[in-house]
Amino acid sequence: MLHKVCRIYQSSIGYDDLYQEIVIQLWKSFESFKGESKISTWIYRVALNTAITFFKKKRIEFSEIDNIQYKVEETDEHGTEKSKQMHQAIALLNDVEKALIFLYLEGKNYEEISNTLGITEENTRVKMNRIKNKLKNTINNGTR
Repeated sequence: MLHKVCRIYQSSIGYDDLYQEIVIQLWKSFESFKGESKISTWIYRVALNTAITFFKKKRIEFSEIDNIQYKVEETDEHGTEKSKQMHQAIALLNDVEKALIFLYLEGKNYEEISNTLGITEENTRVKMNRIKNKLKNTINNGTR
């Protein structure tokens, strides 16, 4: 789970540094976990918030998105041309959009995404539709 978060943000910041920072933040904040949500939801939240914060200080594998299908094998470092296009398109998203698409591509439903990111489910749906359209347009126009 942590490796996937790091992969989403690795083009912007160092993978190893981010991974280490997430682990440190999980360790520091473990006592604050109240058990009101799944441990995986809490870990995602800490990991994504850490990645976003870490990214701001230093200045997000794919499944089906509507009619565009992408899949990258865990061991495939280079991926296919379509997956490269998707990675490039995602790299152009802002931090919140990267977090949303990451959770969506992980198979999380809108309720889980909204709970993880602390936004309403309706807001999650609206943002996801905008992100999907943005990714389609970016890929159709060619990523740069």
